[in-house]
Amino acid sequence: MSQAALASSLRAVPVFPAAPDSSQRPPEPLARATLRGAARRRRGWLRLSFALVVLLPAVAAATYLFGWAQDQYHSRVAFSVRSESGPVPIELGLLAAVGGAAQAQAPDSDILFDYIISEAMVAAIDQDLDLTRIFHPFEGDPVFTLAPDASREDKVDYWQRMVRVRRDAATGVLDVEVRAFRPEDAQALTAAIYRESDALVNRLSEQAREDAIRYATADLAEAETRLRDKRRLLAEFRDSNRIVDPEADIEGQMGLLNALQSELVQTLVERDMLLTYAKADDQRVAQANRRADAVSNRIEAEREKLGLEGDTRAMAALLGRYEELRTDLEFAAGAYTQALAGHAAALAEARRKARYLAAHVLPTLPESAIYPRRTLLSGLVVLALTLAWAIGAVLCYNIRDAR
Repeated sequence: MSQAALASSLRAVPVFPAAPDSSQRPPEPLARATLRGAARRRRGWLRLSFALVVLLPAVAAATYLFGWAQDQYHSRVAFSVRSESGPVPIELGLLAAVGGAAQAQAPDSDILFDYIISEAMVAAIDQDLDLTRIFHPFEGDPVFTLAPDASREDKVDYWQRMVRVRRDAATGVLDVEVRAFRPEDAQALTAAIYRESDALVNRLSEQAREDAIRYATADLAEAETRLRDKRRLLAEFRDSNRIVDPEADIEGQMGLLNALQSELVQTLVERDMLLTYAKADDQRVAQANRRADAVSNRIEAEREKLGLEGDTRAMAALLGRYEELRTDLEFAAGAYTQALAGHAAALAEARRKARYLAAHVLPTLPESAIYPRRTLLSGLVVLALTLAWAIGAVLCYNIRDAR
């Protein structure tokens, strides 16, 4: 056979490729179908969870806000604490300052801020206006209205939701906004808050005046008692020593003693001169002796009158005791004058000073309701639910991938 025939016969025989191994073939269609099914299920669960977690609650909240939530009217009042005080009289100016008649400025705005949102304010207004009637005027709105069987603590919590107090630290002005379900109720609440705040300021002012007068009176009584005791001690000292002014008396008595002693010395000198040329039994010598004895007796009598009895240290002790008593009396008199000035200044301040509330904005009567802010609340609900759903979805995917 020729080479050409051999080549043609070889081309006529088909060559089949080897059959692939079924164990090494990737199941591409099945895997793709499985992935597509899982993705569809995940998207379905996401849509269902979004509808359950976000859409349905948001629709329910919006339906409640626009369908059942009652309109709320707001009333506003703004006020501050003012005081009137005249100048201190010129005759009491320095004494009042020394006596401690100082004026302490209390943080009135802070006190009123705490009082307006306190339980005491709620109790006072509840007794006057009946907060259950005001804050639960309609049925069918359990979210924004007060429960009819609310306790005192529940009323305080609800009051702090419906009353907003803003304070200007620079000027001390308090701006109060109250919400209610009827315009006249909102205005009545703001008027009651202003009235109770004014009553509190009056009570605090009256108490401060009474305390100032009471303390000044107590100080005056104590100073008067101390002055009376010091005067009594000085009087007893004078009675026991039978002298009025020891310094003047002792000075006079010492002058007399000095004169008598000089007289005694002169008499003794004269007697000695007589003895130089006369006998001891001479009449002139006897007279000089009698004169010397008389002067000596007078000196001893004057010493006994002073209570010194020849001891010069007793005189110094007497003067020291008198100086001590007189110094104590002067201090007691000064303290009494100071207390008297303080008492007079306290009385003058109590009569002159007045603290009162000055209303910058009187309680307003609303015409339209702007609360609750339905659109804003609906948007906030949607935003919060969407964030919660997104965070939950991310957590679920992370947990699934971790497995």
